[in-house]
Amino acid sequence: MTDRIGSVFIEGVRPELDAGRYAVKRVAGDRLTVKADVFKEGHDVLVAVVRWRQVTPKDQQTDWQEVPMRFLGNDLWEADFPLARNGRYEYTIEAWPDLFRTWASELKRKVDAGRDVTSELLEGAALLDAAATRARATSEDDARVLSEAAVRLRGPAEPELLAVALAPELAVIASTYPDRTLAKRYDKVLQVFADREKGRFGAWYEFFPRSAKRDGKTHATFRDAESWLPYIQKLGFDVIYLPPIHPIGRTARKGKNNSLKAGPDDVGSPWAIGAAEGGHKAVHPQLGTLEDFRHFVEAAQSHGIEVALDIAFQCSPDHPYVKEHPEWFQRRPDGTIKTAENPPKRYEDIVNFDWMGPGRETLWAELESVVVHWVKQGVRTFRVDNPHTKPIQFWEWLIRRVQDVYPDVIFLSEAFTRPKVMKALAKVGFTQSYTYFTWRNFKGEIQEYLEEITKPPVSDYFRGNFWPNTPDILPELLQNAGPGAFRLRAALAATLSSVWGMYCGFELCEGRPLPGKEEYIDSEKYQLVAWDLDRPGNIKDWIARLNGARSTQPALRSYDSLEFFESNNERVLFYGKRSPDGASTVLMAVSLDPYAPQEALLHVPMEWLGAKPDETYQVHELMSDQRSLWQGPDVQVRLTPEQPAAVWAVYRFRRTEQAFDYYE
Repeated sequence: MTDRIGSVFIEGVRPELDAGRYAVKRVAGDRLTVKADVFKEGHDVLVAVVRWRQVTPKDQQTDWQEVPMRFLGNDLWEADFPLARNGRYEYTIEAWPDLFRTWASELKRKVDAGRDVTSELLEGAALLDAAATRARATSEDDARVLSEAAVRLRGPAEPELLAVALAPELAVIASTYPDRTLAKRYDKVLQVFADREKGRFGAWYEFFPRSAKRDGKTHATFRDAESWLPYIQKLGFDVIYLPPIHPIGRTARKGKNNSLKAGPDDVGSPWAIGAAEGGHKAVHPQLGTLEDFRHFVEAAQSHGIEVALDIAFQCSPDHPYVKEHPEWFQRRPDGTIKTAENPPKRYEDIVNFDWMGPGRETLWAELESVVVHWVKQGVRTFRVDNPHTKPIQFWEWLIRRVQDVYPDVIFLSEAFTRPKVMKALAKVGFTQSYTYFTWRNFKGEIQEYLEEITKPPVSDYFRGNFWPNTPDILPELLQNAGPGAFRLRAALAATLSSVWGMYCGFELCEGRPLPGKEEYIDSEKYQLVAWDLDRPGNIKDWIARLNGARSTQPALRSYDSLEFFESNNERVLFYGKRSPDGASTVLMAVSLDPYAPQEALLHVPMEWLGAKPDETYQVHELMSDQRSLWQGPDVQVRLTPEQPAAVWAVYRFRRTEQAFDYYE
């Protein structure tokens, strides 16, 4: 045993989120690339490894594995390891001086300078003896080679002695059995969470099942809602998101258009959860039974669609929790429960929990059981309502608890809030987040925002799910610009991000607002809606082609490969994506003008394509199914409100023995 200690420094480790407090995000099947600055005083040859393991459900860790890091120059090292399965992983870095290689390097320099190295050879023999001792635990053959080399270095001088000492194969064996008592380990164990693929790629369709009858009068059931599944599948969506499906309270029930007075037939807001029929674990009786819901989930799966369920942790005053657990609610001095408010808005039909009050322990446990209840009904994706109005500490606790047992569960944060709060929710575990894309309309602001969220460090933890509309939000552009606005906003959402969604009616260009507000008139939040799915002027085919392009081009499944390129028109956005393996390359141009045609000269990044400046290449425009040959970097395009976007799959040519062929 030696009383020497190591002096290696490890710093600048990336990815590392907030000094290791939170896990970075990736997707199962990825490889996590880890970089670090590793150095030591002097000129020692160093070895560095990434140590990693998967933390399986219920904290049953697998054994640590190690992968050697590559030296990139200027003290920078890099390695990657596989995230083969969905779940949580831990990783850190360890480094040490390679004593034998350091000795061999110094020996060669001394020999080249003509110095006597008799003493140095004895030093090398001692290093080989120590390595042989360590080798005997695993390989007698390696131990013998090392011991025999040590004997020769201590023997009489001979012409071959230096060749023995500096033999590369001897250094390889000696370095296999290092003295790791001199190793230094990074002082943090970092984490990465590998979501399943749906965490990074998906197309969401929001749908109120109670309107499935489409007549605006008859409350539909889950069995009625199943009739929509072929339609949603044809549009190309693979996630159907349902607002709350629970019993709705009658106290302070809202009427049409958020009226404070509800009529006897008004259905109320689904977010006013809880009534005599039950609470968060119950199904609204007019929708059906729990068995009917499970049947709906299975029917959706048969169409290649996953069901996402709304989690809204709030209550109607009629919720059973209010009577059964008064300690879970905060009351005013007069004894009344505080209703939900965001002045000047007030939600008279909703009361909030006392999240950090004396009943928090049992409250949090009950709400965890709500999520687990729906997981057991087949739901693996949740859209969480207004998480920024609940303590961030609660979400960190809840998501970790759920994903430690069910790592395939996805959480979407509906947090249109301040940037730091939105990002904090992503850091503590939300898989995806709503974004400010909904209000980004101009070229400069779109590019600036996307470059922020799709590049590290933000992209290490934040995934934007782009929604051009929601039941709560009808942006001004969609209120008066006609189908051209709907087409271009869908094109941007579906191609800038790899995960996007839209609320039912977007494909019908529904844009009737409440006067002076970014809200729908006759909102489905408060009433049944009669949907004419064949309404004239719809853009259903456009939506289906967009989603079809996404499904056929691996580059569009990527979130962080986005790059913006030069367009000479401020109303035309030009950008591209590539798949991680380079097999799929897509270029996109989108007009930001819903009213008039726009022409632009696009400057194609030939170096980014891996092409020569004058190379000819084929492009397949996926929205019109047109193929063209382009040569060189400059391309003229014309976009119109009827065709405001072009999505080109790029194919470069290669020469074969018989003829020219092309490849992606």
